[in-house]
Amino acid sequence: MEALRAWRASSNLLGFAASRAAKAAPAARPLRPHVRCCSPAAASTTKPPPPPPQDRRRRSASSSSSSTSDRESIRAIRLKKVEELRGKGYEPYAYKWDRTHTTKELQDGYTHLENGEVCADVAVSIAGRIVARRAFGKLVFMTVRDDSGTIQLYCEKDSLTEEQFEQLKTIIDIGDIIGANGSIKKTEKGELSVYVKNFEILTKSLLPLPDKYHGLTDVDKRYRQRYVDMIANPEVADVFRTRAKAVSEIRKTMESFGFIEVETPVLQGAAGGAEARPFITHHNSLQRDLYLRIATELHLKRMLVGGLEKVYEIGRIFRNEGISTRHNPEFTTIEMYEAYSDYESMMNLAEEIVTRCAMATHGKLRVDYQEYTVRSTQCEASRPGVEMESATAKAIGRKKGVKTPPVPWLVLTDAISYGHCQCQWLAMGTEISLERPWRRETMHSLVKEATGIDFNSFGEDLESAKNAARGIKTESNENISLQACSSVGHVLNEVFETVVESSLVQPTFVLDYPVEISPLAKPHRRYAGLTERFELFICGREIGNAFSELTDPIDQLVFGGFDKLEMQRPDLVNMQKRGRFENQIKQHNAKRAAMTKEVKSTEGKHEEDDFSYEVTLDEDFLTSLEYGMPPASGMGLGIDRLVMLLTNSASIRDVIAFPVLKIQQ
Repeated sequence: MEALRAWRASSNLLGFAASRAAKAAPAARPLRPHVRCCSPAAASTTKPPPPPPQDRRRRSASSSSSSTSDRESIRAIRLKKVEELRGKGYEPYAYKWDRTHTTKELQDGYTHLENGEVCADVAVSIAGRIVARRAFGKLVFMTVRDDSGTIQLYCEKDSLTEEQFEQLKTIIDIGDIIGANGSIKKTEKGELSVYVKNFEILTKSLLPLPDKYHGLTDVDKRYRQRYVDMIANPEVADVFRTRAKAVSEIRKTMESFGFIEVETPVLQGAAGGAEARPFITHHNSLQRDLYLRIATELHLKRMLVGGLEKVYEIGRIFRNEGISTRHNPEFTTIEMYEAYSDYESMMNLAEEIVTRCAMATHGKLRVDYQEYTVRSTQCEASRPGVEMESATAKAIGRKKGVKTPPVPWLVLTDAISYGHCQCQWLAMGTEISLERPWRRETMHSLVKEATGIDFNSFGEDLESAKNAARGIKTESNENISLQACSSVGHVLNEVFETVVESSLVQPTFVLDYPVEISPLAKPHRRYAGLTERFELFICGREIGNAFSELTDPIDQLVFGGFDKLEMQRPDLVNMQKRGRFENQIKQHNAKRAAMTKEVKSTEGKHEEDDFSYEVTLDEDFLTSLEYGMPPASGMGLGIDRLVMLLTNSASIRDVIAFPVLKIQQ
C-alpha cells in the first residue's frame, strides 16, 4: 500500500512523462531509468482491471490453499509410482550411475553434426534432472539438466522395450533424475540429442517443481528453499560458481605474493578486533562463556608476533546485529597482515585482488552493476517504454522512504498500480570501471567537497562542528545522528557516512580517518589527530578496511584521558598501553547509551535495537604486543560484497547460499 500511495502521489510527474512518450516514444538511452507497462486501453480489452488490494490478497490466500492441496495430491500420486516401481523390481533411488559425458561436453563435441545425422557408432551415457517433457505418439522428448547445462533426450518407441516406453509415458515426471545410454543424434530441426537406447530412474522426485512459466518468484521462499531456487532458476547456481571462482582467485593471488593461509579460533574468550554485538555460547565442560568471533584480526596479529610475516585467513565472521541487503549475521571475509609494510602496500594489494577476481570471472575490468530488464507483472500486452527523468525516480524513492541511490537507477520491488495494469519498477544500472589506479582521497576532502565544510577548521571545538553538521541538508532528508558524538572526529565520520558514502560509486580509497574511531591504527606520521587508515568503497558500499597497524604497546598519544609523558611513573605504564582499548570501550558505552535513549523516545522498541551488550578487552593480545610485533599493515575485505559486485546481485542474501531469515510463520 505504501508503494501504491507513493505512485499516486507522484502521478503528476508520471503523467508528464507518459504524455511526452505518447507524442514521440523515445528510444531507450543507456544508464537511465525506464518503466514499461501495458496500455490502459489494451489492458481493458484483454482483461478487467485488477481487483482492489484486499481482494487480491484474499485471492492469493485462496490460491495458496489450493496450491498446497494440489501439491499434496501430486505427492500422493508419485508415492504410488514409487511403490509401483518397487513392485516391478526397480529401485527408484539408485546407488550410482556410470556416465561418460556431461551435457556440455556433448554440446561442445558434436556441433559439427548435420541436421538429421546420427552417430550410431558413438556410445554415450549421461545423467541429470528432467526439466521438460513432451510426448507425441511413439516419440517422447525430454530435456535433461546437469551441472554443466542441458541436452535433449530423443526417446523412440522402437528403440526401447515396451515396458520402458510405458514408464516414459506414465511413471516419469518432470523433476525426476534419470540416467540414459544411447548414441548422438541431431534432429531435423537442429537439436542435438541423445538417441536413447536404455535408461534408468535414478531418483524419483515426490514434489513438483515450480511452474514452468512463472518460476519461483517468491523471494522469501527462494532464500528458504535455495535448492528449489537453483532448480527453477539455473542462473542462481551461476552466482555460486562465480563466488567459488573468485575465492579461488583470491587464494592464488595471496599465494603469488608469498602469503600463507592460517586458521584462527571461531570460538573465542573475548570478542575483539571490531565493535559489534557478538553471539554468545556456553561450553559445558569448561564451564565458561565463549564468543563467536566478530573478526579474525587479533589472532592473526599474534601470528606476526610469533614470526610469520605474511598471513591471511578466509573465514566466517559472526555478528549478532541487524539484517539488510548489505548485512547478514554470518558473512565471509579475507583478512591479511604483512610485516614491514604500511597501508600504501595494502592499497596496491586491494587493487590487485579485485582486478584479478574481475578478470577471472568476467574477463574484463568493466562490470555492469544492477542492470535489469523492465517487465510487467500482471498483464500480457505492453507498449513502448516510457522514459522517466532521474528526478522523478528520486521523488518516488523519497516518498516511499527509500534512500535514493547515488546513480540513476531505482529498484522498487513492490507492484505499483499504473492505469489498468500492475507493473514493477526495475530500472537500469551503471558501469563500474575497475581499471587502475583507483581514486584516493582523504575523508576530510570528500566531506568538504560534498558539503563545503572544512572540519579541520574546528580544531577541537565539538559544538561548532555539531552546529555545522546540523545545517547540512541530505538528499533523503535524513538527520545526521550526533547524540553520541564526543569529538570532532566522530562528527566528521557521521557526516561522511550520511552524506558521502553512498556517492562513492567508482572504486575509491578513503584515507586518513580520525584517531578517535580507529583504535587499532597507527597515528599518521604527518597529520596530528589522524591515522594511517583507509576504507575501500565501490557502489557506495564499504568493500575493505585497512591500517598501518598500531604496534606500540605503550601508545603515547593523548588517549583515554592520559597525557603524553616520559614514562616517569611505572604505575602508569600498563594504564597507558591500554588507553586506546579502554577509550574504545568508553566510546562504545556512551554511544550505546545515547542510541538506547533515542530508541526509547520512539514508539516501541525492537529486539535489534538492544544496545546493552558489553565490549570485552582481550588482555592476552595486549600481552602479545609487549613481546614485540614488527611494523605491519593489515586489511580486511568483504568477500560477500565483492561477489555482489561481480555477480550483479542487489542483496547479500543473493550471494549467500543459505542466508539467515526470520522464523517462518
